[in-house]
Amino acid sequence: MPNAILDDISHRRYNPLKGSWILAGKLILRDCRGQQEAATETELPAHDPSCYLCPGNRRAQGEVNPDYENTYVFVNDYSAVQELQAEYQPTEAIGSLSSILLRAEPVTGKCYVITFSRNHNLTLADLPPASILPVIETWTSLYSAHISPSSPLAKVSLPTTLTPTSHYDGNSTRSNTQYRFMQIFENKGAAMGCSNPHPHGQVWVTTGLPEEPGLELEQLKKYHREQGGAHLLVDYASLESCQRKRTVFENPAFVACCPWWATWPFEVMIISREHKRALPDFSDDEKHMLAEAISEVTRRYDNLFETQFPYSMGLHQAPLEGTEQEMEASHFHIHFFPHFCGVQRCGSFLLATNSWQSLKGTSPLNKQPRGCAIAEENSIGQD
Repeated sequence: MPNAILDDISHRRYNPLKGSWILAGKLILRDCRGQQEAATETELPAHDPSCYLCPGNRRAQGEVNPDYENTYVFVNDYSAVQELQAEYQPTEAIGSLSSILLRAEPVTGKCYVITFSRNHNLTLADLPPASILPVIETWTSLYSAHISPSSPLAKVSLPTTLTPTSHYDGNSTRSNTQYRFMQIFENKGAAMGCSNPHPHGQVWVTTGLPEEPGLELEQLKKYHREQGGAHLLVDYASLESCQRKRTVFENPAFVACCPWWATWPFEVMIISREHKRALPDFSDDEKHMLAEAISEVTRRYDNLFETQFPYSMGLHQAPLEGTEQEMEASHFHIHFFPHFCGVQRCGSFLLATNSWQSLKGTSPLNKQPRGCAIAEENSIGQD
């Protein structure tokens, strides 16, 4: 266990998932003078006639949403990446400065929107695990619909009949292109750039491997190779569960903790205890426990800050297509990157020095004890 003196000195912490170091500034007790966020006061209706995600409403391209109950999937009306686009070929001479320093390559893909509930005024934090389970099942179906037939995961992926509607591709989930990676994420709250409060997330499938999952995959492979076939996040989840210094929630299948190398105060990871490569690896019981973990983390965020807590959540798992080594080393986990840095609702901002000292001069782990004691009821008491 790290020496307690680290709480009182500036130091660097190693992030084994990225193979990088991050500067942890010395704890400085001072008042927050930064951005202050008020508690949530706006009450939203259960159904908003002007919302393009509510059941029965018309979306931007003219399609009408069905009268769905839980989840509804459709191709994003404003997709950031698309299947069909103009061809790109670099015109610079090979070896020129432009070809070396101004590089680009085309990426094609598909962007889906997934609603989490028919109710406009709910979030994941408001949903019980039983209502989050359909979201997980939908994520799993989408992953299975796009996985490479040659992937080892294809053998455990159940056939899917999920066919999200689209305004341009004739209701098809499958294309002629085999995509490399599926990024499942949610940006919750206007502070995170979310343009619609209706509970929803996104899924992007792309021909390229995004940078963060790519860095993690290299480190997972390295650890697996150098540690005799051990899995980094299996070992890390076991360590955190044993020490119980940074854990937020645990059940038999998952550990939720503030990682040792956290960039943001109150940052949380949900990690599968056992080696699970991707969503199709989970049993029905494990999906229920994943729903429970997501429910606990999101609800406790809201209770701690007494507001609808803004965050970015991202699922990292095995690529849709990859080498045998990549698939074996991959490990399912979820990142929660919060917007706030303290219970005073002080906005947190990364410094240009690549440190993670917030405006209060506190490190993520200085916040960890309170984060682990997040109230389980609908209100939070004083320290």
